Amino acid sequence: MTPFATIENVETMWRKLEQDEVARATALLDVISNALRLEARKVGKDLDKMVASDEVYASVACSVTVDVIARTLMTSTNQEPMTQMTQSALGYSYSGSYLVPGGGMFIKNSELSRLGLKRQRYGVIDFYAEDTRDHDHIN
Repeated sequence: MTPFATIENVETMWRKLEQDEVARATALLDVISNALRLEARKVGKDLDKMVASDEVYASVACSVTVDVIARTLMTSTNQEPMTQMTQSALGYSYSGSYLVPGGGMFIKNSELSRLGLKRQRYGVIDFYAEDTRDHDHIN
């Protein structure tokens, strides 16, 4: 399957890649595109058909792919990336919050929303009958 972005897209939309980043980004193109396909499949959509049928949607899919690649490449590979760190002295305390616990690539909910793959759910809790959610109550 064809990735939703190219190395040229990454370099145009984000920045020129270093020599060692090109190989990593090339591998990430397939992985991220397949992860997006999987997310689409979870909500009953075929991302490849949507991209093929709509040029604007294809542009958004390319942009989301580049955003995920950029974030993944910015993540350190030689140590765990910290978003917050605290140190103390005489009490010998050290704590921190990791960007991605366990490392790896991740797709934000806002990126899935841009692709129309995150939908809001609505429902009603009827305390005297059964719970209904989404269209469960419609036959």
